[in-house]
Amino acid sequence: MSENKPVRRRRRADADRSRTAILAAAIVLLDEQPDASLERIAEAAHVTRQTVYAHFSSRDVLLNAALDEVTAETLEAIDALDLDQGPALGNVLRLIDLAWRTFERHPLLLHLPHTGTHNPPQLGSRDERHDPVADRLERLIRRGQRAGEITRDLPAHWLVTTLIALGHAAGESVATARLTTRTANKTLNKTITRLLQPS
Repeated sequence: MSENKPVRRRRRADADRSRTAILAAAIVLLDEQPDASLERIAEAAHVTRQTVYAHFSSRDVLLNAALDEVTAETLEAIDALDLDQGPALGNVLRLIDLAWRTFERHPLLLHLPHTGTHNPPQLGSRDERHDPVADRLERLIRRGQRAGEITRDLPAHWLVTTLIALGHAAGESVATARLTTRTANKTLNKTITRLLQPS
């Protein structure tokens, strides 16, 4: 029995490497070609199509796993901003800037439908993977309201909902080529500043 343990560990390590390679290839390819097939992703990951299916039962499962990876990466970057320090309004804008840098690295996020599990994770949605981002944003807004930096005329949860809707609208404008990413980012920042500043 003990002689089989190293073999099992090797197989587990190989499986983990395959899964990591598949996810990495999926993120790169889906950024470039949102309709990339599982066969193309398998080829880019240097594994067989059967290996992809061994880890991900469908393209949707793989897509959601890729979005989870991007979400985790984004949350780490948000937490690195140390949003509990410094002016709250400025930190809201820093968070939005970070979200747009993520969009620039992962254009796939701008081409996903805004329903179900395919909403852009950086700006929040009904998908539970976005709750941590919305929670951080709401805590930040409440801190700004207590300090008088952010308007108290509207409830914090409503401001969060509004920011999320504005983010989706800006993302849609980029996805449909009505605005460039840079222009959408600048426009979003101006709109958010006017919305959140005390009257």
